Amino acid sequence: MPQFKLSPSDFAYLYEDCKFCYVLKVKSGVALPSMPMPRVFSAINTRLQGNLIGKSLKSLSKNLPEGEVISQEGFVESVVIPGTSVYIKGKYDLLVKNPDGTHMVVDLKISQPGEDKIEKYKTQLAAYKYAFENPKNGQPIKITKLGLLIFYPDQVSFQNDTAILHFPPVWLEIPIDDEYFLTFIKAIDELLAGPEPGVSVTCRWCVYRKYFEPQALVEDIPF
Repeated sequence: MPQFKLSPSDFAYLYEDCKFCYVLKVKSGVALPSMPMPRVFSAINTRLQGNLIGKSLKSLSKNLPEGEVISQEGFVESVVIPGTSVYIKGKYDLLVKNPDGTHMVVDLKISQPGEDKIEKYKTQLAAYKYAFENPKNGQPIKITKLGLLIFYPDQVSFQNDTAILHFPPVWLEIPIDDEYFLTFIKAIDELLAGPEPGVSVTCRWCVYRKYFEPQALVEDIPF
């Protein structure tokens, strides 16, 4: 039986936006063309993260939970999830050690904060949790907390000929629901095992393929 890799970062957008494109990527490796991120956002992300290893989250903001960053921008890979043909593999942002010795996974976002982000990214964070606790290699790491650390500029000030953007961090904790996550994964497994889903009329890439894919040549020309 073939085994399929699931990328946690695909859950919030690709899987929700178009099941046809999602299956095409997972089963055939056909990824959608990606729009390059403007360099300014990459620069902001790099400077926000910097080197956080060894730092307390409380040192970044008193509004963040207790914990020390022990790993940054690493890859995790799980075993094949029992009862399915899929496994998790992806890149997380921060792994934080809690005061009680357990761990927390934190995902950084440069986005406008809102409670809707909890629902949108809960499966992505849950996937990292599963991979840490059920690794393909190495020892399991117990994850007891998941959260989003969101940055969005809310004001600008000018000092010493420099414009300073203020990015107050917003913490959104994501409730842990292992049963929901496994149900979600089994739904994906059933999707991959079933017939190819139809193209989506609301997916711009499906529309593009429909109107711009090469047309069959007509061999018998009636003149």
